[in-house]
Amino acid sequence: MTEIVTANVIDSWADDLKGSVAICCKQQLLPVEGEGGVIFPPTYVDIGYNIDTLSDGTKVATIDSVGSQANRMEPIFEAATPREPENPLSKLVPQIDIAYGNEKTISILETGHRLGDAVIRSSELKDEARAAFNLFLYKNDASALAKLAPTSLVFGVWDSRDTQAKLPRLVQSVIRAWDVDELRRSAQYKPALDYAVLEVFSEEDKQKAEGKPESPLAQRGFVHVPAIGAHGGVVARGPIERIVTVNLVALRKLDGENAQDLKRYILGLALVAATEPLDGFLRQGCLLVPDEKVPANWVAVARDGVRTPVELSSAVAFDYAKAAANRFGVGPDRRVVFKKELAQTDLKELDKKKGKKTKGAA
Repeated sequence: MTEIVTANVIDSWADDLKGSVAICCKQQLLPVEGEGGVIFPPTYVDIGYNIDTLSDGTKVATIDSVGSQANRMEPIFEAATPREPENPLSKLVPQIDIAYGNEKTISILETGHRLGDAVIRSSELKDEARAAFNLFLYKNDASALAKLAPTSLVFGVWDSRDTQAKLPRLVQSVIRAWDVDELRRSAQYKPALDYAVLEVFSEEDKQKAEGKPESPLAQRGFVHVPAIGAHGGVVARGPIERIVTVNLVALRKLDGENAQDLKRYILGLALVAATEPLDGFLRQGCLLVPDEKVPANWVAVARDGVRTPVELSSAVAFDYAKAAANRFGVGPDRRVVFKKELAQTDLKELDKKKGKKTKGAA
């Protein structure tokens, strides 16, 4: 029997130490071209596509990694933009912008390492962020982090360049394609004009350069260049699945001032992130949509492994998160300034650490 999710049910997920260990969702996706359509996974240096071969020979391709999914989910909490004048989700978290250059800004929600990012250490937030990390590190108190950068608690953060404080992801999402066949593609670049005839260079230079991508004439687009055997995407014979997990065990370990309200607030944000529909345009050649024939399944997983289907929607998650945010109190919006001097000092501190290691080794 499917359990209808109410505010009381979500409260129990945050409060009950013996309750469910996770909320999970499995969602099947399809290319917009339909079943069997070619999709392009991300490419990585040295290995190309990340395709693993299982013991039975099945090939599984990573279509969007855990880190990439987190980076796509976090900006749903950004403030309103000209394209989207009103974004109610932005009211759930503090809007902090770092000003740099000529009136440019970057949102803390767009920094790759969240509160542990170099741009934070190079801004007026440096001391406050360090204090919040130390409060968690030495007193297990996450309240300052929740006021300053609550999405760092939702998507995880590691202050690896400073305090070493580390918090696990509460929301983990990944997209994989099963039983894939890898394709290749080739192309031929044809210059618009015959530049040798126009005496830009000699016919001999043209003959030497054609077909050689490394030649200067080819690199500048003056001669014919073939591109052979490049990555051509994959075809999935099996399902393309997005798996989302909300870790309730890690959530319940959060502590600090107003601990119950803190946990419920962070859980509300986690559920919003997990249920909010995402833009399926992952990269060129990879536009995915939900498979309408296979509804997404949300289940609550108990400690003994019993899986109970639950009816959880983005509307329910938002209503809960809004109420929880009002009780906990969202941290203030602000605009801080990037300071070159702080970035330079940060680099000098690294040089000092390297010097100490070298001296000790000697």
